[in-house]
Amino acid sequence: MNLFTRLFGKKNAEEKIKVGTMEDFMVLIRVYYQAVMASNIGITNINMLPDLAMFKRSLKIPTQNNKLGLAEKSHCRKMLMQLYGISDGFFKEIDASIKKNCRNINDVNGYFFRFQQFNENLMMLVGNLMKWKFRTPGFMKKALHALTEQTISDILTKNKWKDEATYKTVGIVRQLQQQLGYSADWMTEFVYNVVRLAKKEKRPAQQPDEKKK
Repeated sequence: MNLFTRLFGKKNAEEKIKVGTMEDFMVLIRVYYQAVMASNIGITNINMLPDLAMFKRSLKIPTQNNKLGLAEKSHCRKMLMQLYGISDGFFKEIDASIKKNCRNINDVNGYFFRFQQFNENLMMLVGNLMKWKFRTPGFMKKALHALTEQTISDILTKNKWKDEATYKTVGIVRQLQQQLGYSADWMTEFVYNVVRLAKKEKRPAQQPDEKKK
């Protein structure tokens, strides 16, 4: 059963527990990006946007005003706000970033490539810098948010780092942040939700044979 059928179809108790994972969150983030691009640039070939295509077909979302992306963007935004508490400002920054960097269809692949680089390097930095902080209990959300906020601030403002690799990665993140136009607040909200959801996910239970080893 796919994500969107699981969220909106008839669900049993076991399926309800699975809703709201980090994987689900990232899928919805990709859907939102693709929906904004489709509506802004006027993309009509839905096969160019695989996550958006799955989202639209799974939920049977009708096209609004004969323009792909409008209804899907609104629907996805509502889901992210309801399921994860994402702020209105988070979406406004994505909209502004895409408007600035994607003026035609030829800009799409370049934007996704830069965003992927930004995301991968940012999460790698956060993983290295927040190692012990990941032990913060899941119920201490305010503390985890504050720690994430401080880590993001360090990444964007601190100039002295212990090793050369971290220094170089910080430089890459800052450069891409400027190009994409995301604020420290946006980065904090994004990273905080990824970290929070990752902490919630439990490891698969061991099989009987594995426990004997």
